Amino acid sequence: MIPIKAEDRIPLIPYVTLGLVAANVVIWLYQLLLPSLSERLLVVKYGVVPALITGLASIDTPADWFPRIFTLLSFQFLHGDVFHLTGNMLYLWIFGNNIEAVLGRWRYLAFYLLGGVLAGLTHIAAGPGSMIPMIGASGSIAAVLGAYLVLYPRSRIVLLIWLIFFVRLVPVPAVLLLGAWFFLQVINAGGGGTAWMAHIGGFVAGMLLIRYFLPRPRVLH
Repeated sequence: MIPIKAEDRIPLIPYVTLGLVAANVVIWLYQLLLPSLSERLLVVKYGVVPALITGLASIDTPADWFPRIFTLLSFQFLHGDVFHLTGNMLYLWIFGNNIEAVLGRWRYLAFYLLGGVLAGLTHIAAGPGSMIPMIGASGSIAAVLGAYLVLYPRSRIVLLIWLIFFVRLVPVPAVLLLGAWFFLQVINAGGGGTAWMAHIGGFVAGMLLIRYFLPRPRVLH
């Protein structure tokens, strides 16, 4: 099942969403051009490595001027492969433009980045001694999904269902789709290969924070 469309709320050109997608694609292309060893060093340097942030471990890497705490921002723009990148950017485009339309560009950018930071902190709290780098925009996008669930639970998401020769577009309420997505993160938490706790932390953060980022209505005197 692939989500291909969410209901549009406000006719706003999503410049920030477009910019985030472009930034992620450009950085991934840069990763792709690097030699294998250099690319691995890049991931270790700019990805979130819990043990290096908590101080439970230390290593020497080239260009050690970059403070470890800032990897909570930089990890959001690195990806492992084209499938990792494509999946994240698909969800960002489908849901991000709706949240940007509601929050406005600068509020939306701050919300997106803060959601990623809180997702990263959740991942660190779940495994403070881990030396495995975490990269990807999934945590930030999870915050966007959480915000969408709060704002538009009855909105319908159009899914593309493709089973061999069976292809069909099916509209599904956002509360069911995003609820199922969150449930999958929870039941898989603790499994390897994916930062499930970062997804959970980002999603919950998005649900809790969105109301504080909504523009306040103007009062006319």
